[in-house]
Amino acid sequence: MQIDFAPSRQSTLGVEWELALVNARTGELVSVANEVLRGVASRHPDLNEDDEHPHIKRELLLNTVELVTGVCNTVKEAKEDLARSLQAVREVTDPMGVELFCAGSHPFSPPQLQPVSDKERYAKLIDRTQWWGRQMVIYGVHVHVGLDRRDKALPILDGLVNYFPHFQALSASSPFWGGEDTGYASQRALMFQQLPTAGLPFQFPSWAEYESYVQDMFTTGVIDTLSEIRWDIRPVPNLGTIEMRICDGLATLEEVGAVAALTQCLVDEFSTILDNGGSIPTMPPWHIQENKWRAARYGMEAIIILDAEGNEQLVTDHLKETLLRLAPVAEKLGCSEELADVEKIIARGAGYQRQRRVAAQHDGDLHAVVQDLVQQMRSVPTAWTSDRIPAPTPKP
Repeated sequence: MQIDFAPSRQSTLGVEWELALVNARTGELVSVANEVLRGVASRHPDLNEDDEHPHIKRELLLNTVELVTGVCNTVKEAKEDLARSLQAVREVTDPMGVELFCAGSHPFSPPQLQPVSDKERYAKLIDRTQWWGRQMVIYGVHVHVGLDRRDKALPILDGLVNYFPHFQALSASSPFWGGEDTGYASQRALMFQQLPTAGLPFQFPSWAEYESYVQDMFTTGVIDTLSEIRWDIRPVPNLGTIEMRICDGLATLEEVGAVAALTQCLVDEFSTILDNGGSIPTMPPWHIQENKWRAARYGMEAIIILDAEGNEQLVTDHLKETLLRLAPVAEKLGCSEELADVEKIIARGAGYQRQRRVAAQHDGDLHAVVQDLVQQMRSVPTAWTSDRIPAPTPKP
């Protein structure tokens, strides 16, 4: 099988932000995505009510909408794009008595009671995966970074895998599940990997071996489309990007920007190494698997494995060293401010830590956790939400 890779401008950016729809009074999930999407489309000057919006999409569950940026050059541009889409959604949801929030999971709504979108591919997924599929009441943030040639995709995937626990710890925001504290920083990370072809990526020494793997997946009926390979990090050949899908849902636009900046800087650093004839170190898969579990369990307190030799360090300490190393890259890419916001997450705590603090302050009431998440999303600066949604942006 030949899989063509459409090169992009190096280090261009695209971000996807999955948002939960909740009852403004009770905090329960509400399955009104279809109504929201119709309302958004009706307000767009170039769309009919039944058309799909270029930046606001449906997802697996009817309690979810996804904001998708166009192709952006900077993180600031991506944040502005998301803010405009968020405002467009609010114009519809506010009169409905519906609020928005983002975290890795909803703290208390029963997962098995959430209706699925009527998209054929989602119905097929649930039919195949049964109980596990019905548990997928989870939300994430995905970051695409453009690559200017195909041969960078797999080495850069290997490089990002080394930083899996860093992204997981920063974004971990799903400690509660069905009203219970799981003891994990990210229940979502372990839940999502139960789906076929989800979880940690396989690592291949050549594009030809990746193509051979994909051919096997088609031949044996595991997938019908390439997009059904749902790895935590994956190449997206038709867009010419590497996609970082590790992160739990992030509560604020500032946090989304911080994670996007870290992703963009790492990819650009790896790209420069490859341009200069260098190579990117890898770790054994058992180290990578252990790092994922540690970050999902302990979050910011995870002691992670750094290299093939088994050296270890507290994830937040290694993150701070990484931010110093990436500072010149961030300056080149115009995202110094957003990269610095990673340290703000470290200082105030990741989402799972903040959720547990709020629950403790309210005698374990998880409704207070949802209301706090709602208010955090309300913190988007109004200066970013004054313009209407732009026309669709071309792919990289």
